[in-house]
Amino acid sequence: MAERILNFSAGPAVMPIPVLEEVRENLLSLGDSGIGILEHSHRSKAYSAVHAQTQATIREVGSIPDDYHVMFIQGGASLQFAMLAMSLLGSDQTADFINTGSWSKKAIAEAKNCGNVHVASSSEDRNFCYVPTQHEFSANAEFVHFTSNNTIFGTQFAREPDVPDGSTLICDSSSDIFSRPIDVTKYGMVYAGSQKNLGPAGMALVIMRDDVLERCRSENPTMLRYSTYAENDSMYNTPPTFAIYVVGLVCKWILSLGGLESMGARNQAKAAVLYDYLEQSSLFSATADAGSRSNMNVTFVTGDADTDAAFVQQATAAGLDGLKGHRSVGGMRASIYNAFPPEGVETLVSFMRDFEASRA
Repeated sequence: MAERILNFSAGPAVMPIPVLEEVRENLLSLGDSGIGILEHSHRSKAYSAVHAQTQATIREVGSIPDDYHVMFIQGGASLQFAMLAMSLLGSDQTADFINTGSWSKKAIAEAKNCGNVHVASSSEDRNFCYVPTQHEFSANAEFVHFTSNNTIFGTQFAREPDVPDGSTLICDSSSDIFSRPIDVTKYGMVYAGSQKNLGPAGMALVIMRDDVLERCRSENPTMLRYSTYAENDSMYNTPPTFAIYVVGLVCKWILSLGGLESMGARNQAKAAVLYDYLEQSSLFSATADAGSRSNMNVTFVTGDADTDAAFVQQATAAGLDGLKGHRSVGGMRASIYNAFPPEGVETLVSFMRDFEASRA
């Protein structure tokens, strides 16, 4: 088998080695069933046990109360942008959005197809390099939506925004779900694409409170109704069984490391190693404001496009893959999600020091 290298990809992203090893063992036979996890019917007893265990483990990791549904929906977060608006926003109603970058803008665009959109705050004036702290919320908004972490611009909310009493707070947590403690009770809905911190691509985890579910429109097509998933335990049709299985293993791995408190401290420490170096570097600099920097996606530049390109090329050759930044920001991006090893950040910083010294 080829030697594994350091994977800084923004998603699909690095997975925990113990999870990959357990997956490998169960590809040919899930336990002693004689049938691999990829081959099991979603109605089989073996898979039903996996499905139930994954839901239970997610609830344990996130301390999710009984009045919230845990749903597995295909289509990733991008489908949720539309499904959310179709379910909760009528043509004469308004939803509030905090605009912090590309994913917020996509969610806003989908909501405009269904009803009125009010942008309560935005960081677009400075190319999304910060998280806005002052918001102007509209009266009686159907919901307030924000994206907790922006993979492209390297920003992250330190905590959920303060919203008016009684507001339904909804979060796209695709790139930092379960990376730190979360008080789910502050939210009406949390959703996340699975391909960054949870498992393989192709699925969204949706956590929705009962009263929000009851508000959702029933006239949507069957597969675009949250009630379809809630009432059928996410098995109205064939669910993404493999993704669900792996998400369960990842959540079990999080618990084995001490849960979200430990994971949050681990991620904070990893990011600090890289940000501390960037603060003292004379060549590299972070692109996000200090108070808004992400622990999941660290974006940085040298200030010269050719030097950036040379760094990415040399890093790739050295086994540090996926460091090229998004075209809208340029430079570099180190995605260091839950499963990214702390020693990998140390290796990156060491490489950056050597590269900087070679350019001095």
